[in-house]
Amino acid sequence: MEWTAEQQALVSAVEDFCRREAGSRQQRQQLTDGGRETHSPPLYRKMADLGWLGLALPEEFGGGGAGATELCLFLETTARAMAPIGGFTTSIIVAATYERFGSPEQKKLIIDGVARGGVAAIAMSEPEAGSDVANLSCRAERRGDTFVINGQKTWCSNAHLAEHILLVARTSGRAGDHAGLTMFQVPASAPGLTVSGIDTMGGREVNDLYFTDCVLPADAVVGRVDHGWKQLMAGLNIERLILASLMLGTAQRAFDDVVGYVKNRRQFRRPIGSFQVLRHRLADLATEIECSRLLVYTTAAHLDRSPGAVLPRESSMAKLKATETARRVTLDAMQMMGGYGYATEYDMERLVRSSIVSTVYGGTSEIQREIIARTYGLSDDLR
Repeated sequence: MEWTAEQQALVSAVEDFCRREAGSRQQRQQLTDGGRETHSPPLYRKMADLGWLGLALPEEFGGGGAGATELCLFLETTARAMAPIGGFTTSIIVAATYERFGSPEQKKLIIDGVARGGVAAIAMSEPEAGSDVANLSCRAERRGDTFVINGQKTWCSNAHLAEHILLVARTSGRAGDHAGLTMFQVPASAPGLTVSGIDTMGGREVNDLYFTDCVLPADAVVGRVDHGWKQLMAGLNIERLILASLMLGTAQRAFDDVVGYVKNRRQFRRPIGSFQVLRHRLADLATEIECSRLLVYTTAAHLDRSPGAVLPRESSMAKLKATETARRVTLDAMQMMGGYGYATEYDMERLVRSSIVSTVYGGTSEIQREIIARTYGLSDDLR
């Protein structure tokens, strides 16, 4: 990969910042309540002041106007540095949705807020609707000039940190229909909305949302009523690319750490990295990481050349490859580090926890494979 001078300068600046502000495990522990949080508001605000959070957002709304490649470089670099800015992922996905479909007032509020360091979340999954998005049942009922929301959302990342939540609810039809879904802008403080955290092995990151007669004005609709499904599909390119970039950085960090470990750890009077079984294992992992990197940045380059293009095959391949690679790298690295890889004293166990869930959120690996297969004309309907 060849980067421009500006792209190289961006990576160097982010690396220097992360090394200074969150370069040691002790610093990261202090920023994350002993590792229980995935997001540090003070660190996040410093990045906002440097203009990085709005890097790829429109300039007219306080962004930097950069492209998908720069966004991927920022995400990979911060993930590799283990910078605790977990709120950025959902925020940039939400901001990209408002950039496409929001009203001028919504764009100003949400995009400018994200660029300034505000966190946004998206509420889509439900207890009976995960991969099967069409089965959403949380309902928004039109009453005069308002919509009244009732129902439950789950696995909502960063809702406990968010200023605003992008809600996908059913406005017509019945569960099982793709038609009839609508997006809404919901202030996190809206009466009738209750946010309840879900304990996970990754720390405080996901939540249940309960809507009980939550009243929203008609201008809370994002885009068009009953067109939420099409709007969701339009944003999948950037969502999958964002998640792939994060896991690329995570995989690279795990690889770097385990290489340093096997060079210094001695058993049987020699560094364990001198054993062929580990050398070859690491060679395979390095190759998989580079394959992932090529997929991620090739897809980013496609989007930079054609911002409005829909790339279901490329973006799903990037997400599938990067997340599966990150899971393999971190688990193999933990194995090679033995007990030290499992101990909370070291970073590897945190990297493992981050990578395992990546093959689930944003569309499971199974869903990505199904999408890829369908782009080749393969489906259940094939006879």
